[in-house]
Amino acid sequence: MAYIRKFRNGWRAEVQKHGERTSKVFETKRDAQKWALETEAQLDAASGAAGMTFGQAAEKYLATVAPEKAEGSLDWEQRRIAEMLEFFGPRTPLVQITSNRLGEWRDERQKSVSGSTVIRQFSVLRSLFRTATIEWKVISSNPCVGVRMPEHNPARHQLWEWRLIKRILRSPREGRMLEVVHAFHIALHTGMRLNEILAARVVGRVAILERDKNSGKASPPVKVPLARKGAELFAKYQPFTITPDHASAMFSRLTRELLIDDLTFHDSRASALTWLSRRVDVMTLARISRHKNLKILMETYYRESAEDIAARI
Repeated sequence: MAYIRKFRNGWRAEVQKHGERTSKVFETKRDAQKWALETEAQLDAASGAAGMTFGQAAEKYLATVAPEKAEGSLDWEQRRIAEMLEFFGPRTPLVQITSNRLGEWRDERQKSVSGSTVIRQFSVLRSLFRTATIEWKVISSNPCVGVRMPEHNPARHQLWEWRLIKRILRSPREGRMLEVVHAFHIALHTGMRLNEILAARVVGRVAILERDKNSGKASPPVKVPLARKGAELFAKYQPFTITPDHASAMFSRLTRELLIDDLTFHDSRASALTWLSRRVDVMTLARISRHKNLKILMETYYRESAEDIAARI
């Protein structure tokens, strides 16, 4: 039940429902009424959600939903949710995380990471709240709906030049750092992602991935055709013992040590696919890269410059 009454120079709104009681003073009656309606809705939703907190929802999500996703995503989502727990608070009722609160999280993250990173991290929140709404039915509406996202970063155009590649491949390394260099060498000849290279099982000239990057647990193995050189490198360098996260961090450290700026391991995928595009047709290239959307393949991973194309035609 909500009560709106005159209070000194303003209006006092009081809400009592489901054993909870709260009040607040506003300058206008309209603001008091709006707050009372929103508070009643939150208390109703909280009652239906049995008071589930964000921490409890996160724990349930990581136990039941995240493991069903692609290989390697669980660790990434665990780290993202740990950061979100610090921001929202583990004891915050799930129904109190509104679109406005999510917008505050977005603005705070944009102070330290890029727009594309914010979008990727927000996908975890979107998945959690969608599950809480549709499957668990502990909240009546998804607060992620309507939250404005920042712009994606401009598409990268960097390609690995052979002089820089040689600097990586010829640097004296040992142990796990040498594994990272070997994985980089394979990536340049296959266009495969780092985590795929470390987990692939190779039969002849085909790399077999147990699950597609964006598919669920029940999806069949994915077969990636390999050029002769790529298959030879796999046979020479496997097995790998390093994890994708450690390998990525070590490669970043290696490029800093070698004074290589603004190039990442993932740029090797774009470099390889750009070079392969000169040898195979676009449909074959899409089968190699496993892109279902040719626009992404063209705009993100095909990075040959207009000047280089003009020189070849």
